[in-house]
Amino acid sequence: MRKWIPLGIVFAAGSIFASPITYNVALTGPGESPPNASTGTGFAVVTIDSTANTLNIVSEVFSGLLGTTTASHIHCCTGVPGTGTAGVATQVPSFSGFPLGVTSGSYSMSFDMTLASTWNPAFITAKGGTPADAEAALVAGAAAGEAYLNIHSTFAPGGEIRGFLVAVPEPGTLSLAVASLAGILLAWKRRERH
Repeated sequence: MRKWIPLGIVFAAGSIFASPITYNVALTGPGESPPNASTGTGFAVVTIDSTANTLNIVSEVFSGLLGTTTASHIHCCTGVPGTGTAGVATQVPSFSGFPLGVTSGSYSMSFDMTLASTWNPAFITAKGGTPADAEAALVAGAAAGEAYLNIHSTFAPGGEIRGFLVAVPEPGTLSLAVASLAGILLAWKRRERH
C-alpha cells in the first residue's frame, strides 16, 4: 500500500523558504571574467523579494579601483553557476544614481521589478518580453548562482570588479525548517498509526 504525504506538509515546507532572499556579493578583480589585476574590492548585500516584486541593493560599497566608475549593474544568467559571463539584466547603462567617475563609494537603491525601467530592454526581450518574465529569469538565475554584480571602470570597461550573488540563509532558517518538517512528519505518523 502506498503512503502519501499530505499536501499540507509540502506547502508548509515550501513556505519556510519564501521571499525575500538575501544575497552577499564579494567583488574583486580576480573575480572578473577574464580575471584582472585590480586591487579594488567591494561588498554588496542584495535582496530579491518575488512576493513584493522588489530588488534591493541594500548596500554596495567599493574602494581602491584603478579606474573611475562608469557603470554598475547585475548580469544574468551565466551558463554555469559561479563562472562565465552574461548580458546585463538590470538598468543600462548603470543603476540609477550609482556614483560615477569615482574610485570608491557606496550605493543603495530599491527597484520595483514590475517596471520596465528596472530592466535592460534586451534582457526583457530575451527572457519573454515582459518585466514579469525578466523578474522570473533573475529570481531563477540568482537562486542558481548564475547572476553577478559588476562595477565597470575606465581601467576595465568590461568590468573591474565583480562577484556572484550568494544566498545567505536567515539565522535559524535551516533549523526552523528541519524542526518544522520533523514536527509535521511526526504528527502525520502518529495520526496514521491511529
